Amino acid sequence: MSKPIIFVIDDDAQVLRAVTRDLRNQYRSDYRIMSTDSCKEALESLPNLKKKGETVALFLSDQRMPEMMGVEFLEKARKIYPEAKRVLLTAYSDMEAAIKAINEVQLDYYLLKPWDPPEEKLYPILDDQLDEWLANFKPEFHGIRLVGYQYSPKSHAVKDYLSGNLIPYRWLDIETNDKASDLLKDYEISNDDLPAIFFEDGSHFIEPSPKAIAEKLGRSPTANENIYDVAIIGAGPAGLAAAVYGGSEGLKTLLIEKRAPGGQAGTSSRIENYLGFPKGLSGSDLARRAITQAKRFGVEFLSPQEVVDISLTDQYKTVKMADGSEINAKAVVVTTGVNYRKLESKGISDFTGAGIYYGAAMTEAHAFKNKQVYIVGGGNSAGQAAMYLSTFAKDVKILIRGESLVSSMSSYLIHQLDDTENITVMAHTEVKEACGDGKLQKLVLYNNQEDSHSDVEADGLFIFIGARPYTDWIKANVIKSERGFIETGRDLQRYDNFKKTWKLDRQPYLLETCSPGIFAAGDVRAGAMNRVASAVGEGSMAIKYVHEYLADSNT
Repeated sequence: MSKPIIFVIDDDAQVLRAVTRDLRNQYRSDYRIMSTDSCKEALESLPNLKKKGETVALFLSDQRMPEMMGVEFLEKARKIYPEAKRVLLTAYSDMEAAIKAINEVQLDYYLLKPWDPPEEKLYPILDDQLDEWLANFKPEFHGIRLVGYQYSPKSHAVKDYLSGNLIPYRWLDIETNDKASDLLKDYEISNDDLPAIFFEDGSHFIEPSPKAIAEKLGRSPTANENIYDVAIIGAGPAGLAAAVYGGSEGLKTLLIEKRAPGGQAGTSSRIENYLGFPKGLSGSDLARRAITQAKRFGVEFLSPQEVVDISLTDQYKTVKMADGSEINAKAVVVTTGVNYRKLESKGISDFTGAGIYYGAAMTEAHAFKNKQVYIVGGGNSAGQAAMYLSTFAKDVKILIRGESLVSSMSSYLIHQLDDTENITVMAHTEVKEACGDGKLQKLVLYNNQEDSHSDVEADGLFIFIGARPYTDWIKANVIKSERGFIETGRDLQRYDNFKKTWKLDRQPYLLETCSPGIFAAGDVRAGAMNRVASAVGEGSMAIKYVHEYLADSNT
């Protein structure tokens, strides 16, 4: 964070040099001293300083200046920096105007010229003013600020991208935060243009896309090379592990991610059964560590970038992106994982992003402080979300269709839920309808054991149901199971069309698809265990088979 500013304005060059020199001698360790001989120049610079998040602690202005009187300048400066202290530098003959200004423009103090020696006539006065300012000063957040509506799908999408990519930001709700309105006024932005994102350099975007934000922050969605040894599609635990092992073993490795590193695991507030972390770690922390490790080994990370197809060109695989760009790779590892299955009940789609969320517990939890939250799902992700939300929400209710969580959730999580007072598991319960006016306000619940309905007030609904593989984008000749998971290795023999696509003398490697050189690892693969540790194991194992494939292709 930059130092607060002491701003000096005086049209007399000699006086300006002298007072600036004295201020720097005394205050430069804690404050930045800015000076100008023009009131108009100073007023023109203040809005830009404010947009950049700069703080003015004190204005020191001479009274008699040709463009405007010092009192008038201080009055105008007050509108831009109302908390800054205002001190007038004046001659004895102007004391009456200075005293009058104390009442009219809330002048904090006036100083008589000359102020020698400053140790007696300048510093003690300014010390008192600055001490008083510091006592009431609350530092502004220096970083990305996001202004929008809490119950806006567009605002949620931007928050989800920033949170998922571990980009620090401050959320300002236009309906509850006065600073949000002030920020829009400074930039002359209408409420209809939200969400709006503001950067440290003073620039801003309205209704920003993840790609625009990424480019602004120097996160390239464009590959640096045309040909890679291995391209990994998806940066969940399997993809991150594959990237780390690919990079560490000397392969020219490209990791491509549509949204944010970590996949579904990246949204988990606490993973407590991962080897080597006895106190557990968050999914975002795991993703951050893995991305840092991969980059250290020279892995190129492309995000946000969506892959829409893979085609075969001689010995190369051509990976086609949504923006029309293409890269070539000798081998491809698909680690796109799974998406949460959509809840098809009435009204759910109307409030998705406006009180109803798929995953996203860590992104939106702060908005549900002391409110009523419901969770649909009985897996570990649902349990971890419930534990995290319980620290904010008044009550958290987990809705499951079956009798209990025993068959779907790890026992350590079940015990934690049982020991948390504001978490309740509602068995045999389904969501039949979501209702509200612009945002979720009520749920209609159905008890499938008693065949009864009930209406409940609900501020938030978080959905963690099912596992639908993210494979619809693959148009290449890759065999999938009936549920859409990618088949690999020996299991391919069960399919009649396997022989039509596999023309090599050898059998497919354990994680290889029916298309030689295209591998699948993690939750996207048929038969996967759906655990973080197993996904990491498969990702690293995939690189072993990539090596064997590349060696076989070169012989």
